[in-house]
Amino acid sequence: MGRPRTPLLDRERIGATALELIDEQGEFSVPQVARRLGVQTGSVYHHVDGRAGVIELVRERVSASIDTATLDLRPWDTALTAWARSYRAAFAAHPHAIPLLMTSPVRAPKVLEQYERAVRLLLEVGFPVAEVMTVITALENLVLGSALDLAAPDTMWELPPDSPDTEKLAEALAAVGSRRADAAFELALGAFTDHCRTHVSLSAHPSPSAHSSPPGAKSSPSGA
Repeated sequence: MGRPRTPLLDRERIGATALELIDEQGEFSVPQVARRLGVQTGSVYHHVDGRAGVIELVRERVSASIDTATLDLRPWDTALTAWARSYRAAFAAHPHAIPLLMTSPVRAPKVLEQYERAVRLLLEVGFPVAEVMTVITALENLVLGSALDLAAPDTMWELPPDSPDTEKLAEALAAVGSRRADAAFELALGAFTDHCRTHVSLSAHPSPSAHSSPPGAKSSPSGA
């Protein structure tokens, strides 16, 4: 018999199967992936570099849903907020993957390319290079925390009926309704972006140092 026209195993199918398992049970193992694909565990290792290689396939698969065209938008703050919203949506679709991916080093070339574009965007508008990854990491913390919040139960606060001890909390929950997660994300994203605008403006136009010496003053030998 000749070889099947459709390969029994390839990197795309391995990544897709691992993500299915993660969505279902919050974890995966390489033997589980092999069993679901109907192959031997050793066959999977012919296509990936161990478990870490499978994790990177999962990362590529989840990140592929992020609209990288958002990073081409201008002005920069429009690009950053659009990228954040797309990033959140991609990971909110697979919340069980977040703890796994965020505790594993990023190696996937396509994902690293996306970070490169984000770094270039921030450098382009004047963020100091030493602060760029701090900005990106802070944004990721906001995005991924919100993605997990979207996966949480609709009712996170179980209040006793007609209790005066939680009367105002009940009123506040009723007022925000089902839009709580989205409203919280937009509030945090807006505050984050406002801070970044101010920060990059100050970096581009620094004020005179409060410690500068007045004209004619002599410096000590240490420079203080």
